[in-house]
Amino acid sequence: MDKISPYFDLNTPLGITLYVLIVLLVAWGISRLIRQIILVVIKSKKSERFGRTSIQFLRNSVKFFVGIFALMFVVMTIPTLRSKATIIFSGAGIIAAIIGFAAQAALSNLIAGAFIVIFKPFRVGDYIKLDEARVGIVEDITLRHTVINNFENKRLIIPNSVISTDSVLNHTIQDSHVLSFNNFKIGLRANIDLARKIIQEEAVKLPMVMETESSDSIDVRVIDIHETYIHMRAYVWMNEPFQEFRGKCALKEAVHKRFIEEGVDLPIPINKVERID
Repeated sequence: MDKISPYFDLNTPLGITLYVLIVLLVAWGISRLIRQIILVVIKSKKSERFGRTSIQFLRNSVKFFVGIFALMFVVMTIPTLRSKATIIFSGAGIIAAIIGFAAQAALSNLIAGAFIVIFKPFRVGDYIKLDEARVGIVEDITLRHTVINNFENKRLIIPNSVISTDSVLNHTIQDSHVLSFNNFKIGLRANIDLARKIIQEEAVKLPMVMETESSDSIDVRVIDIHETYIHMRAYVWMNEPFQEFRGKCALKEAVHKRFIEEGVDLPIPINKVERID
């Protein structure tokens, strides 16, 4: 084993260097080949997001585990390193405690990532929300962190140990349809029936709204009557949660234009003036 070939004398620095480079190059090639095979499988499972998430996590793990195996192979096949490894492993208890303490965060992220893939609170491609600032589409789940692409095309990098302990609102885990609340204000003397008809008619025109038999199936209710306006709310089912905000904006604009065209009374703020004697 001291001489793998005439070119690799593992007792000389040059031979060890060449040998290590060859092993790393082979490990890189194997890792790349496996990752490419997994990538082909991912592309063939685009519609199966449960399978896609697990396969993508496996793909991210390949480089790490192939690298660890290559390192162990180098240590165990080079005599100088093998003799030193024996001495190191003789004090494995102390070393393991030190390494374990130093790698606590990394291990917790790795274990949390595995739990996310196994129990599937969210998947790659899901629309999730942790809080007002952390919301978007799950783009990747690596050994260390989860990548979320927000609606500004920016990436949120969240450690797996953090996201696995947070409460996550998943909009698409079972059904991609989402119920959108759309609020409108009309004047106290407005024709409520006319306002409801306008909202229903404009809602069914939107491409992101689920197909309905008639506009009457869009539920529009009077929520409250205030001093200066009547609060109405339309409950509209959207096909895609990613289009909800765009749909809400389009509906508000279209309804407001119709209100003006058809003379629906709009709220007028009342300013109270205190009399000073």
